[in-house]
Amino acid sequence: MSAEREADTSMTLLERLQNNPGDPQAWSLFVERYQPRIRAWCLNWGMQDADADDVAQEVLVKLFAALRKFQYDPARSFRAWLKTVTQHAWSDFITARCKDPGHNARPVDTITESAEAQSDLERQIEDAFDAELLELAMHRVKRRVKPPTWQAFQLTVIEGLFGVDAAQKLQIPVAHVFMAKNRVQKMLREEARILRNEPR
Repeated sequence: MSAEREADTSMTLLERLQNNPGDPQAWSLFVERYQPRIRAWCLNWGMQDADADDVAQEVLVKLFAALRKFQYDPARSFRAWLKTVTQHAWSDFITARCKDPGHNARPVDTITESAEAQSDLERQIEDAFDAELLELAMHRVKRRVKPPTWQAFQLTVIEGLFGVDAAQKLQIPVAHVFMAKNRVQKMLREEARILRNEPR
């Protein structure tokens, strides 16, 4: 793995975007990861397909702009920072819609005024971020354990095999499968804690 790729996998996508807003690969991944959740949120709140596409794109642009302006404080929770960024992006989105002279009232306008909808959007973005953290934590842990240890975790937790079946497949004792699974889960929790900058 190259040093550049190593650096990419040592920080979250949001950190990469904040450090280098012009990174086209990070922007592409950002859209790929967050756009479907924002679009699904739009549809869930009653928007039509075309409106959902437009709003998702606009919110992403506002979120990206907010990411560029905010400075993350490592002493604070990353989730709290992300929530603040999302709130600012949503506020900018509403302000821009209200200022548009050609703006026609549509169902999306009632959503922009809903505190419940905003809170739900924050949850959707936090969920996408949590999925990203899990992926990054898994990448880090996988590099630190022996292949059979990771395979035992993958077979039982990710693929859902029973311990006996995983043990048979890996040709190791069942007890070793459960020990490996527990070890990896503990390491993942610790990595996620570190990535979120949470205290022990």
